[in-house]
Amino acid sequence: MLSIALSTLRTRWTSLTGSFLALSLGVGLIAVMGLALDSSLDAPDRKPERFAAAPVVVRGAETLRVPTAHGDRTRRLAHPRPVPAGIRAKLARLGTVVEDRSFAVRAEGGPGDLVGHPWSTAAFARYGIDAGRAPRGADEVAVSGGWAKPGERVRTDRGRVRVVGTVTARGVAPFENAVFYTDTRAAQLSPAGVQLVVDADPSAVRAAVRGSGAQVLTGDARRRADADPDRDGEALTAMNALFGTAGGVTAFTAVFVVAATFAFAVAQRRREFGLLRTAGATPGQVRRMVLAEALGIGVLASATGCLLGRYGAPELAAWVVEEGLAPGWFTIGDAQWPYHLAFSTGLGVALCGASAASWRAGRTGPTQALREASVDSGTMTWGRGVCGTALLLTAAGTLGAALATDPGDLLHRKTYVTRPMLLISAVALLAPVAAGPLVRLLTWLPARLPGALGMLARENAAAGVRRTTAITAPVLVTVALTGSLLGATATLDEAKAAETRRQTTAAFVVLPAGGTGFDAPTLRRLRGVPGAEVAVTASSAVHTLEDGTALTTSQARAADPGALAATTRLPFSAGRLDDLDDSSIIVNEEWQRHTVGQRVRVWLGDGTPRTLRIAAVMTTGTGGNGVYVTPANAPGATIDRVDVALAHGAERTAVAAGLREAVRASGGQVLTKDQWVRAARPQANRTTRLGFLLVLGIALLYTGISLVGTMVMATADRVRELAVLSLAGATRRQLLQLVGAEALLAVAVGALLGLLTAGLQLAGMWSALDLLSVPAAIRIPWPAIAATTAACAVLAVLSAVIPASLALRRRALEPAGARE
Repeated sequence: MLSIALSTLRTRWTSLTGSFLALSLGVGLIAVMGLALDSSLDAPDRKPERFAAAPVVVRGAETLRVPTAHGDRTRRLAHPRPVPAGIRAKLARLGTVVEDRSFAVRAEGGPGDLVGHPWSTAAFARYGIDAGRAPRGADEVAVSGGWAKPGERVRTDRGRVRVVGTVTARGVAPFENAVFYTDTRAAQLSPAGVQLVVDADPSAVRAAVRGSGAQVLTGDARRRADADPDRDGEALTAMNALFGTAGGVTAFTAVFVVAATFAFAVAQRRREFGLLRTAGATPGQVRRMVLAEALGIGVLASATGCLLGRYGAPELAAWVVEEGLAPGWFTIGDAQWPYHLAFSTGLGVALCGASAASWRAGRTGPTQALREASVDSGTMTWGRGVCGTALLLTAAGTLGAALATDPGDLLHRKTYVTRPMLLISAVALLAPVAAGPLVRLLTWLPARLPGALGMLARENAAAGVRRTTAITAPVLVTVALTGSLLGATATLDEAKAAETRRQTTAAFVVLPAGGTGFDAPTLRRLRGVPGAEVAVTASSAVHTLEDGTALTTSQARAADPGALAATTRLPFSAGRLDDLDDSSIIVNEEWQRHTVGQRVRVWLGDGTPRTLRIAAVMTTGTGGNGVYVTPANAPGATIDRVDVALAHGAERTAVAAGLREAVRASGGQVLTKDQWVRAARPQANRTTRLGFLLVLGIALLYTGISLVGTMVMATADRVRELAVLSLAGATRRQLLQLVGAEALLAVAVGALLGLLTAGLQLAGMWSALDLLSVPAAIRIPWPAIAATTAACAVLAVLSAVIPASLALRRRALEPAGARE
């Protein structure tokens, strides 16, 4: 039987090409994602940038450390503490001390990421004057980046300044767009500094700061004083999530589509198996022959896929770097385990995809096999039905359990990315049951129109259930993933926007320029606008220890409760806003302790420990309801939002004009409520959008390859059928129309099943939002689904019509009347 299997591989290469292409592409994609995932686990050590030439850097405490029975738990503070004044005095006795300051600057015609520093810190980054001179007056600056030249006057949110010099960092790659002020002016613009540069012996500096919580940074550790020192780690985390999600979906799609394609390729050969059984082949010999063929194809396709992965992974790395998803240093490493995983997965899928069909072929009697070769029957085996029903019940059970215990879990990206896979598998396994009714539903009208095209397409699709379901499988995956992923993000974004709209009762929302916060003069002017009831709020954080081991962080807003009541309607499940004071806190239902009157131990944004009474409890919502405290419990927080309500009888246009005049000098932005809701409307971040684009692109690519392979196999197997129709008088055009109509019908069935799967997934999310008291409507991405379905339809029709046309041209016995 081994020699027969090898001969089969040579003589049936056309029908086996689809399986080979699908398997090699799947293995290649798994290898690419595995290599990218492995390369995103570690980052190279980054050298100091702004303080590359600094002797010693002293930073105030920026980490909260809480001891527990299982070791210390740490969190980064929202408001790092400055170096205490007493420590500064000690350090000044050891050597020269330079105070560093960093603050955002907005300038007309300048980059959007300008950052201000005192001139005395320029030398620590090895900045040198290119042209002009150093700043000496309060209105003078030196800039990097080449966006302004000496002598130019520039309007900034910090006042008009004159550029007197340009600088470049020597010996390091550009890392910021800096604006250097005099030390005196920088201290006025940013009074609070959190780090110092000390020219003294490091051991003496450590002795001086011991017990204060301040950090002493030397050598490569000085990079901790750079802006966003954790950006590499954050980028790796984002890439790890991106490649992990894409890899999981890729593996699922590959296994799903390859198994369906390979099973169809084996099922096509029932007549051949019947002849072998008639010639005396035993069931075991038939099974071993099919598995030997699968082994041969699996080895060749998996090896080819690994080779594709080797060349494809660097292209993916270059793309993510070019799109800004990864740092410039990101490259593919030399790990071997992704190749081993991809190869073994491809081989295993090939063998598993063939085993079920081979078992069925082997246990069929000779006469049964010959009879079954004409029309598909028994496509829904008991094993397939049991597995499909079990998966469907599992999906329903897990959804019900989540809705009953933790509906908020259904709103997490990890959940709404993975849950559709369970539903897709269940629907695909049960597809033979639904294929017949859907085919008759879709062809009800065409079958009743004049001509035989609609009737023939319906009967052929219904008779060839295996062919129909093999074509619908990749379409089902693509449409279901498109509807589920894009629909989930759209539904969740709309729910969050509705939450914001319901909670905001202010007529106007005022935001600072550049996200730097409001200064005291601007706040005084805002409060002085006639007819305006002003509520200022600041962003902060609160940490709490749950179960004695888990240190969690909640985003917090600090506000005066009296003013806040006029501009905000918080979704309380218990308690009142009026009960909030300096000794209490408003929490949400996600907190472990969320009963009004209970006392909770918390650490504030600067690490200060407090015990506060719960004054009120908010509903969980979509997860954006943090906590509220008074300004006394948010030390170091910057006021970054001002809500304005209209006093009784106040004129709306007059108040708006007054607010704009109040922030004109600082460059703030005055938004109406509707503008604020639109501006605050959550949008999927760029990494998420491109990640979903990558996932859906892979699914669509795989669908295309699988459709082409399956349609070519199906058409090659129907040459005799087409010849019979041709001899019966059908023209070539009519035959091609029939083949195309059947392909469209199969794609339509797959699209409907995919839409059903996506609808079930989105219905579960809608139910979770309803339980969380969030107003929401299901958002189905119709344009994306239509575009995906259209792409599948075009590919299916072309890959069916072109092979059929070529096959008909080669028919020597074609009647003259059929020629065109």
